[in-house]
Amino acid sequence: MVAALLLAALPGARAASLVPYDEKLMRLAEVLGSIHYLRNLCGEESNQWRDQMNTLLSVEKPEPLRRAQLIARFNRGYRSFDSVYVTCTEQALKAVDRYMAEARDLTREINNRYGE
Repeated sequence: MVAALLLAALPGARAASLVPYDEKLMRLAEVLGSIHYLRNLCGEESNQWRDQMNTLLSVEKPEPLRRAQLIARFNRGYRSFDSVYVTCTEQALKAVDRYMAEARDLTREINNRYGE
């Protein structure tokens, strides 16, 4: 859903290892990792958010180092919660809501400022 919005707007392959929206894209990858962990913790039982990350990588077509950095940020987002939440709590659900809103905001901002 989030990465699908990127699919429509972002230019294809990137020649440079850094693009103007790189910091925001890295943050989006981290947020997707957090959402992936928390949604599954709270009963989703799917790979929807990992799939969104894979879509982002397919759309962005980053060079190998940048790809590794994006994946590392996704994994960091995932791990940042697996040591904090071992069961779904009200706080975990609130975190999901916050991260979903942040993912939407990041996606809109990237698309609005840098989309084709």
